Amino acid sequence: MPEATRVRWVLAAATSVALVASGCGSSGGGGSSSSDASKTFSYQSSEPQNPLQPANANEAGGGRIIQNLFKGLVDYNPTDATLRMQVADSIDTSDAQTFNVTLKSGWTFHDGTPVKSSNFVNAWNWAATVTNNQINSSWFSDIQGYKDVHPESGAPTATTMSGLTVTDDTHFTIKLTTKVSYFEYKLGYIAFSPLPDSFYNDPAGFGQNPVGNGPYQFVSWAHNSQVVTKSYPNYQGVDKPKNGGVVFKMYTTAEAAYADLQSNNLDVMDQVPPSALATYKNDLGDRAIDSPQGAIQNIGFPLYQPDWAGPEKAKVRQGLSMAIDRATITKTVLQGSRAPASAWVAEGVEGYKQGNCGDFCNFDPAKAKQLIQEGGGVPGNKLTITYNADGGHKEWVDAVCNSIRQNTGVDCVGDPKVDFKTARAAITGHTVTGAFRTGWVQDYPLNANFLADVYRTGAASNDFGYSSPEFDKLATQADQADSIQASATGYQQAEAVLQQDMPAIPLWYYRTNSGYSTNVQNVVFDSFGNPAWTQVEVKG
Repeated sequence: MPEATRVRWVLAAATSVALVASGCGSSGGGGSSSSDASKTFSYQSSEPQNPLQPANANEAGGGRIIQNLFKGLVDYNPTDATLRMQVADSIDTSDAQTFNVTLKSGWTFHDGTPVKSSNFVNAWNWAATVTNNQINSSWFSDIQGYKDVHPESGAPTATTMSGLTVTDDTHFTIKLTTKVSYFEYKLGYIAFSPLPDSFYNDPAGFGQNPVGNGPYQFVSWAHNSQVVTKSYPNYQGVDKPKNGGVVFKMYTTAEAAYADLQSNNLDVMDQVPPSALATYKNDLGDRAIDSPQGAIQNIGFPLYQPDWAGPEKAKVRQGLSMAIDRATITKTVLQGSRAPASAWVAEGVEGYKQGNCGDFCNFDPAKAKQLIQEGGGVPGNKLTITYNADGGHKEWVDAVCNSIRQNTGVDCVGDPKVDFKTARAAITGHTVTGAFRTGWVQDYPLNANFLADVYRTGAASNDFGYSSPEFDKLATQADQADSIQASATGYQQAEAVLQQDMPAIPLWYYRTNSGYSTNVQNVVFDSFGNPAWTQVEVKG
């Protein structure tokens, strides 16, 4: 992330992951065949939780669609995870607090209107304003004046953030409240996308029929069925599409998606179901994908519920963590496709520190029973784990519950919700009373993303209601460090605080276990768990 010069930096650890990823997914299955750039391909997806507004998606279903419809100042090279300019021609800073942005000329929205400085500034101000109820509003909290548009209580005292200043159509300035050493890397997140002027006429309607500036243009959305996009011929990005568009197909089960993949009715999978992990490489041959991913699977807890509040309940959560036999579950149920977690940050991410969970991620049934007893026990001596039934999670949730039940005597059962949208609505709506599945895939390749954006008080993805003054203090100090490396080290110290409170239990680190049909070629996944969308070729 940024030092006091133009943005041109590489995160070494994340890069190594992505470089390995680029070599794992073969482009076989007829890679020498000709391709047809006018044809679309289909991708396994889930129904978005919210309307398709860039600042209103922090889950994969909506996020992956939006990242293809919109393009921000920067993004990340799928080959090596390095930061690359997109709409921005340059982002200059001398102090990591004030950033001078210069836009490239020629970029347009899909309605033909030009992308200007005001399209970024107005979008960010709207997204940050508390009355607009955007789930990603906290991503703008670094910017000076954020608290004026998004106070902790009461009405906003301003409609714009003082830290955003438009100079002209291709230049604007971002001033932060304090320096953030890696701020440019955050700018690759979808919340920082620009919006056309037409958005403000009907934001709700726009969410159902979005107009972006990305490589793909919105065509239609049949809810709970599919979102259809097509390539945008005037796209100015460095990653011009080699295909005619992406159809995001919604599936109720991962098994159904895998069956469609095998019969060539689905072109690219997100993840194969656990039931296919033992066989998918044989099933698909050189069309199977097995590559690293900057992601982690956790179990979270509703600390906003009285039964889970209080410092004594931290011992219960610590005990539950020690009752889970991660090694056996990842080896058997998940067929060795995952690695047991020992920290809250995924392997390969800059700032990852093995063992930052301490002893609490070690399997120790005797200690688990002791801690649960010392903490007053699990409420009602029964733990439920909420998860989405369409994501292929039943097998491992059942295995986790069996491990807890057998090693502690606590009754544990899965609580499946019909789909990802329904599960997320229960979690973000704070109606969950037990534990819940909560995975995290990197938005930018730094440990801060796994920590500040999840566990900081009031963070957009803090689904637990967790608040630790000590964690917040250390995170703020890490933000203000003089270099990316110093910031990463500071966040390791903040991460260690999570041992004390255990708002979420780290389970295992992901890999991308996927595959593609015989209809496509040149399918390569990045360390974000996404295919290089624009580079997929549809056979002619």
